[in-house]
Amino acid sequence: MANHRSLDARSLALHERVARRLIEDQHAFAHAQSTLARWRLHADERVQPYLAAWQAIMAEGVQACIDTMLEDSERAAALRQASPFAGLLSNAERFDVLKAWREEQSRAAS
Repeated sequence: MANHRSLDARSLALHERVARRLIEDQHAFAHAQSTLARWRLHADERVQPYLAAWQAIMAEGVQACIDTMLEDSERAAALRQASPFAGLLSNAERFDVLKAWREEQSRAAS
């Protein structure tokens, strides 16, 4: 059974790939901004503070977003749970990241 630490590590692994996408694809950031704007209109009030935080970070630019999503902190882990960037990966990319993450977890456990 997955614990919070392993779920945070899995989310970080996905966001490491998202960070590469943001660097590689100039349209990815605009897509995430659009996702965030849509979510802000419809998200539950409990999620709104996280989305507001992402909006403020996005206003600082792509590098600020990358720095935040890859940060090793409780705040960043919480923000990754409401990340408007996760939708940037295709299903195949997500599968590849998760497969590599699971293999790494298995090696670490042995």
